[in-house]
Amino acid sequence: MADDIESGRVRVAVIGGSGYTGGEVIRLLLEHPQVELAFLSAERNAGAAVGSVHPWIRNHPKAAGLKFRPLAELADIEPVDIAFGCLPTGALPELLPLIAAHAKRVLNLGGDFRLRDEKQIGTHYPKTAAHPPLEEFAYFVPELSTSVPESRFISLPGCMAVTSIYALYPLFAGSLVNEQVIVDAKTGSTGGGRGSDEPPAERTGNFRVHKLHGHRHAPEIRQALADFTGAGIDLRFSTHSLDVARGIMVTAYTRLRPGVSALDVKRAYAKAYVGKPFVRVRPAPKAPQDFPMLKAVVGSNVAEVAIAVRDDQVVAVAALDNLIKGAAGQAIQAMNLICGLDETAGLPTTAVSP
Repeated sequence: MADDIESGRVRVAVIGGSGYTGGEVIRLLLEHPQVELAFLSAERNAGAAVGSVHPWIRNHPKAAGLKFRPLAELADIEPVDIAFGCLPTGALPELLPLIAAHAKRVLNLGGDFRLRDEKQIGTHYPKTAAHPPLEEFAYFVPELSTSVPESRFISLPGCMAVTSIYALYPLFAGSLVNEQVIVDAKTGSTGGGRGSDEPPAERTGNFRVHKLHGHRHAPEIRQALADFTGAGIDLRFSTHSLDVARGIMVTAYTRLRPGVSALDVKRAYAKAYVGKPFVRVRPAPKAPQDFPMLKAVVGSNVAEVAIAVRDDQVVAVAALDNLIKGAAGQAIQAMNLICGLDETAGLPTTAVSP
């Protein structure tokens, strides 16, 4: 891949480009200075102009000639450097051999291949269990992984999982809290994908439960925090649906171990995220708007994190854009690191509100 980088261009394919995540990958890559969009697949929209499927892209000058193709035509072009897997969860396992035969690296944005525990895989990702990969997928969180993976196959974290991980990582990395933690996650409607059948009239003006038990991101959070910190956690994870198009906010509750101070916690967060361009710690929030919030992150590849300590009680808060920092932007950030590019290339850092 070094030769490709020396030539200044990374040839990419976006597999499953008609969904919200795929569309966001395409939108961001259109602005990337070192990427060539070599192949865009979408089975049901094969032959359609990208701008007709994603009207918010149609006015970009580079989008004028872009069309979706059936995945089978990936075999008709020279192998790409990176294939972004943006398929609905459950679709990638059966298609992986075809994609891998024509891509040097596969970055998976779907849920398949994140978990290692076979029982959990069978429960949450039955199609993954039926089609295990020929090679192991590395699980990569750019800010927390100790090195850029050499694997051909790489899975990026789930959106609610990674928001929770950002909120909790410094506490467990520093052994500052006990193992019991409650996480309350709230997500916008795009978290359900473009195929969601929930009527807009029932979502608008509403705030409802999504899942109080058994969400598949719970085992992912436990696995990731164990990998990155060595800690085993007793997690209670509940999710709710917000009446917004995009954005996730996580609130996590736990207790300090004896002898740990608020200053210890503040230092742990500063240490964990120093030099990380896309995770910003709010160091001294006082007013409500000083804390992480959706209008500060939606439209950007930034996750905001903050903590509040009173006596032995800790509340950690994190917010990010589920389609960018929780999916497309995270994957492009990973591509930049894998290809030796500037980590921030092509990625926005400011929100779009109001």
